[in-house]
Amino acid sequence: MILEVNYQEKYSRGELLLRSFFGWLYIVLPHIFLLMFLQIWSSILTFISFWSIMFTGRYPKSFFEFQVQLLRWNLRVNARLYNLSDGYPRFGLSVDDPVVTLEVPYPESLKRSTAIFKLLFGLFYVILPHGFVLMFVSIGAQIAMIGNWFIILFTGKSNKSIHDFLVGFIRWNTRVNLYMMYMTDRYPPFTLDAVPSEMPPRDIDPPAQETSEEDEQTS
Repeated sequence: MILEVNYQEKYSRGELLLRSFFGWLYIVLPHIFLLMFLQIWSSILTFISFWSIMFTGRYPKSFFEFQVQLLRWNLRVNARLYNLSDGYPRFGLSVDDPVVTLEVPYPESLKRSTAIFKLLFGLFYVILPHGFVLMFVSIGAQIAMIGNWFIILFTGKSNKSIHDFLVGFIRWNTRVNLYMMYMTDRYPPFTLDAVPSEMPPRDIDPPAQETSEEDEQTS
């Protein structure tokens, strides 16, 4: 999984105040109204996918894509509500947002034993330990959001450390959701940071030896 929210250099104080006082009206209500129905459908697909894994060892790809698109929609909304970005979150499942990135690789196969273990004991070894830690992290996130609100109001900029902390909080929650939705067999790590498997790929520079050989031929 790759989850990133681009760090914004400059903020609009007008948008910040508008989100703070009226965001519940023009962001939360319309988006939550639609997402509520989509979440019901998502739960149904999760139930069907569990049985698909039991019989085939695979998560239906069309279901998987829907779940990822729904998670992206939630991410777009949260990025604005957490004041991680200006702008209005777009409606729809298959829309792009240059601010947020969420890529979840499709697993070609999933273990039946892991799916059964999640179903029977997920509450004890996933929900309780992660929920306990995230409860305290969420308190820190709320305090960080308040502090960052004043920083943006007075400076027009967001604190980079707070931005990374809030993105990490969202990333952690998303990991847990993916695991409990049977979309991955990888147990969610207890960290806000992106683990190596969650790092976006980087371009590889050409080997120095090949460059030197080309220079020799040119000379």
